[in-house]
Amino acid sequence: MWRHGLIHLVHGLTELVFPKACLICDVAETDLGQFRHGLCIDCHRAVTTDLRPLCPRCGLTVGPHTDVADGCISCRGMSLGFESVIRLGPYENRLREAVLRMKSGFGATLAEMMGRVFWETACDRLRSTKTEVVVPIPLHWRREWNRGHNQAAALGEELAKGLGIAFSPGHLRRVRYTPQQVQPSAAARRENIRGAFRVRRGANVSRKRILLVDDVMTTGSTAGEAARTLKQAGADVVIVAVLARR
Repeated sequence: MWRHGLIHLVHGLTELVFPKACLICDVAETDLGQFRHGLCIDCHRAVTTDLRPLCPRCGLTVGPHTDVADGCISCRGMSLGFESVIRLGPYENRLREAVLRMKSGFGATLAEMMGRVFWETACDRLRSTKTEVVVPIPLHWRREWNRGHNQAAALGEELAKGLGIAFSPGHLRRVRYTPQQVQPSAAARRENIRGAFRVRRGANVSRKRILLVDDVMTTGSTAGEAARTLKQAGADVVIVAVLARR
């Protein structure tokens, strides 16, 4: 899309005029050695340090002695649509700020950099999924037009590069425009997103292990609906990768 190229051009021209700064906290880049992938050392450390135990099935933070063999108390016995979740961290502090900034008109560069950070931090976990293709959660075309980019696609492309597997942003389409997910309950959120996705005609997902990528997960309703849509089209396994888990 020509708008994507224009946004990157404007961003590049801006960098020529103004000093570089951290993409999350805006601190000026005075020492090149203290920046990595556009993040200052403090922000980089903050978004890559997640020491809390979590449920591998739904990605929620859990207590230190929680039995998560079959999921945590929040997801045990539930049909999620996907097999497991890999997250960079919880949706708070600087990671939350990164997610919010990625949704802005000039958030494409930050999304790309956060994809690189995600890969470097979680490469072993991501490789262990043995996935064969990366599919980002799509935006409806109206929302992508207004924003100028899909942050999930920027993240997913970087993960696909790291894994050395196919990146297929066109496999999944968002065919129904849905309001922002502000419903008070998980059931309401699932109903809001029901039927919103469709696998593009000709997309080969049969018997594939798919890495489904998004920026943030709240209840898992969006990822679950997308995963079910992929499985109905023949996908074998769907693993979800998100930057942040609420």
